[in-house]
Amino acid sequence: MDAALEKRQVKRAYKLYAPAYDFVFDWIFHPGREAAIRLLDIKRGDHVLEVGIGTGLNLPLYPSHCHLTGIDLSEEMLEKAQDKVVELALGNVTLKTMDATTMDFGQGEFESAVATYTISAVPDPVGVLREMKRVVKPGGNIVVLNHFRSERPAVGRLEDLVAPVCTRLGWKSNLPLEPLLNQVGLVPDITAKVNLFNGWRLIRCINPK
Repeated sequence: MDAALEKRQVKRAYKLYAPAYDFVFDWIFHPGREAAIRLLDIKRGDHVLEVGIGTGLNLPLYPSHCHLTGIDLSEEMLEKAQDKVVELALGNVTLKTMDATTMDFGQGEFESAVATYTISAVPDPVGVLREMKRVVKPGGNIVVLNHFRSERPAVGRLEDLVAPVCTRLGWKSNLPLEPLLNQVGLVPDITAKVNLFNGWRLIRCINPK
């Protein structure tokens, strides 16, 4: 599918999801979110980037002693996140509408970066991970929490079959993990399966020096 068309479909889908996103997705995916933020190993004064921050469900999980920047393509989702920033009085958080494949940040600007349930929702997952790698300092943590194509043949074929429908709904059901990381030049130092039925994978990579 054309990348520009897919990007429009993603924006349209998440505009529709925004009002009910927290109600539907928080309780199902919360354990994975908590584990992902822990893997960032945030130190006092660290600058942390969250890619695809959405409605800000992760905001209460960050320590107050870090500087958090959250980006998302959906303005409607970010409006919900901004409401949480105000409600929780988070003076250490900055939110920006931004395409994660062309981030407006400098080389090595962050100590760590995280993307939870985002990589399969973007039109160009390779581009997003390359940008995360660019803006994180060498030796910093890059954490990804996502559903990837199953390693079980029967399940993988089913994910391939429903992929066209899922793409129109705003995510990829059959994104393969290893080829994605290989293209970007990232190697996991920690991998785990999380959430309901262990259906999602949590990966931490140390940014190469």
